[in-house]
Amino acid sequence: MKRSYRAITTVGVAAAFVISMSACSSTASTGSATTSTEKKDITIAFVMGAEADPFFQAMKVGAEDEAKAEGVKLIWQGDPSKYSAETQIPIVDAVLAQQPTGLVLIPTDPKALQASVAKATAAGIPVVNVDTHVADLKDVVSFITGDNADGGSKAADALATQIGYKTGGSYKVVVGLTSATATTNVSRLDGFKAQVAAKYPGVEIVDVAYSESNPETAATNVSNWLTKYPDLNGIFAIDGTNASGAAAALESKGLSGKIGLVGYDAYPDNVAKIKSGIFTALVAQDPAAEARLAIKTLVEFINTGKTATEHEVVIPNVVLNSTTSDADFAKYTYVK
Repeated sequence: MKRSYRAITTVGVAAAFVISMSACSSTASTGSATTSTEKKDITIAFVMGAEADPFFQAMKVGAEDEAKAEGVKLIWQGDPSKYSAETQIPIVDAVLAQQPTGLVLIPTDPKALQASVAKATAAGIPVVNVDTHVADLKDVVSFITGDNADGGSKAADALATQIGYKTGGSYKVVVGLTSATATTNVSRLDGFKAQVAAKYPGVEIVDVAYSESNPETAATNVSNWLTKYPDLNGIFAIDGTNASGAAAALESKGLSGKIGLVGYDAYPDNVAKIKSGIFTALVAQDPAAEARLAIKTLVEFINTGKTATEHEVVIPNVVLNSTTSDADFAKYTYVK
């Protein structure tokens, strides 16, 4: 069962979060949770995808704040810049060797990281997935993410508006991703494709490419597209690093505002580029809220053997564009 959750955080996403204690308490059998209400010394390991990504930097702010509020130790680990299962698995292994009390994991690949979840739970370490998830969630206490399919759908609407979509017209767009398997990327692309098929049949997705969360690679991908498709109408940059790279490529070729660009994630630099006309829109998430809830959920589960957080929690997105107020830009821009 999924529920929408919106929390008041340092990035200011405000709404109500109502918890039904009896209906949605997780009773996952993972970890060494105690049935006592007495608190114990707790260390939470938090392993993300690519540490340099401003999305994860904003997430770290939320994780550190909640760890401090809960009085627990936080181990924050991730590859400095590369988003891949190949680099992430050894990091998870090294973290588990430290025998943390709980693990928050942002799996870079749903299948490749399944064994890491199994390894943690076998060692009595409960796991929460954030942002992305492993293929089988049965041993995960909770999975917390943004509404990715909805974000892809909203991106399609924004891009169609920017390129001046008209029935009977023909338009070429491309999509820049970080990974072919990361569940966030897959869901956003699915949402984008579904909305295009339903409302904009004249739009053709002529190509996709992957950057492994590297903005320089994303910029190269866009440069290659501009050569290959001189009549390109629009770009959907499916996450923040792809958005940064796409913007840089368009700027370098003097094409800012001439090709529709819709991105994901409210990086401060990219938010500023909405105002200058480089981005049509950005789909903003709430990474700090995701991290806060993950830490809170694990601590509650470790201390009591259960949690009021539902097994799957979906946090709504916000679309930022040229009509967004300065107050809302300040509210939703990711903090460092």
